[in-house]
Amino acid sequence: MEPEQLKQRTKTFGLRVIELVEALPKSRSAEVIGRQLLRAATSVGANYRAACRARSQADFVSKITVVEEEADEACFWLEMLREARLMNGQDIGTLLNEANELTAIFTASGKTAKRGRWSVIRNRQSEIREVVEMQSAIGNPKSAMRH
Repeated sequence: MEPEQLKQRTKTFGLRVIELVEALPKSRSAEVIGRQLLRAATSVGANYRAACRARSQADFVSKITVVEEEADEACFWLEMLREARLMNGQDIGTLLNEANELTAIFTASGKTAKRGRWSVIRNRQSEIREVVEMQSAIGNPKSAMRH
């Protein structure tokens, strides 16, 4: 999925959660859970946008981890609504499926980014080791040039 498509998908998820929270019954528990759900679900899209603007691979990994955590937290609060029977299970089920899919997407994205980062580091370490071994085998050309 392209970043722009995922930005739209996360925004749509947030908007659908806003609609669900507005339809919750006016009870203390629904208000508390709704507030937590609203915060987590809307921050998925906002934090994904921030991840897309990451300045480095490490920055991306850090930001995408936050997105993953927020999506997973949204799953938790949706489960709480369903299990507390504060809303129709069918309405929650669709959003819960989407939250689980988003969590899986961002988890996979983070794992891929982490692997990519470590493979680059390992490749560079291997290249550095090879250069050092070559220099040792033929004598350090830089030190020979100074004399």
